[in-house]
Amino acid sequence: MEQTAAKPSDKTIITVLGKDTVGIIAKVCTYLSEQRINVLDISQTIVQGFFHMMMIVEMNESQVSFSTCSKDLAEIGKTIGVDIKCQKEEIFEKMHRI
Repeated sequence: MEQTAAKPSDKTIITVLGKDTVGIIAKVCTYLSEQRINVLDISQTIVQGFFHMMMIVEMNESQVSFSTCSKDLAEIGKTIGVDIKCQKEEIFEKMHRI
């Protein structure tokens, strides 16, 4: 049997921040679903009218690249009035170890 090298994580951290409006989660999740990006975990809060969501997603089934996904989500964010950022999991973890 041939062993394959361990594939780097395809997990991405997505954060959404902005004024709360109807449909934020729907817009983001619709895009992710269309791109075959699986949501592994999601947390969202609303504090005094401000919306914050953090998602952990897995991109290994998607045909879209990380950079394309990041640009697309940023554009979606602009259209709905929120800031959407994507970070690869390994970079996110290294940044938060310091």
